[in-house]
Amino acid sequence: MQRYSARDIIVLVAIGALFVLYFGRSMGRSIEEFVLFILALIVAVTFHECAHAFVALRLGDATGKLLGRVSLNPIRHLDLFGSLAFLFVGFGWGKPVPVNPYNMRGVSPAVGYALSALAGPASNVLLAFLVTVPFRLELISASMLDPYTLEFVNQLLLVNVLLAAFNFLPIPPLDGFSLARLVLPRHITGWLEQYGMFILIALVFLPQFFGRQFDLLRVFTTPIQTAIWSLIRFGM
Repeated sequence: MQRYSARDIIVLVAIGALFVLYFGRSMGRSIEEFVLFILALIVAVTFHECAHAFVALRLGDATGKLLGRVSLNPIRHLDLFGSLAFLFVGFGWGKPVPVNPYNMRGVSPAVGYALSALAGPASNVLLAFLVTVPFRLELISASMLDPYTLEFVNQLLLVNVLLAAFNFLPIPPLDGFSLARLVLPRHITGWLEQYGMFILIALVFLPQFFGRQFDLLRVFTTPIQTAIWSLIRFGM
């Protein structure tokens, strides 16, 4: 498994601390709320990346397992620069899980790869649902929780829904593209593979430079978020 050097860890911690101290308040959050948001993000990304490796392993590909990725240890899944991108631009990534679909049994490589890829955002939907279970069963209520715990629960729900909706988009390198590749013509998926990253970067940064009226990313993800919230709240 690729390990962070002591220098990488020091730089990550130092920059993260500076961001919390100097930029947290400018985002309309208290320092405490911002820290809880970061913790929720770490949990969500860890669960997401572990799910990729776990499903690949269940299908017969042990590539991720051999690299220590079937784990809920955040250090195994967080990418240094992806983590910093989450902090500074609100768009980042975890360490990609290597998958070899040709090792998978009982499914075609394309289907196996899609199942492993979609396991990431699906796991975030599952985690958000599981967070609601104690409330569904009336084991606990919001009034029983201290403000920080309640805020963490709210952040965990929100972050998982946002991460799932974003990754379900059929744009490479997002997980949803693996499903699009199964159903779209080859000339379209080939074009998306070539230009998908540029499309994604444009979607993220257009509203930053030209205003909210160009926030196409929100337009595309809002229906997915609505569907996920409906699924999570079903039966509540």
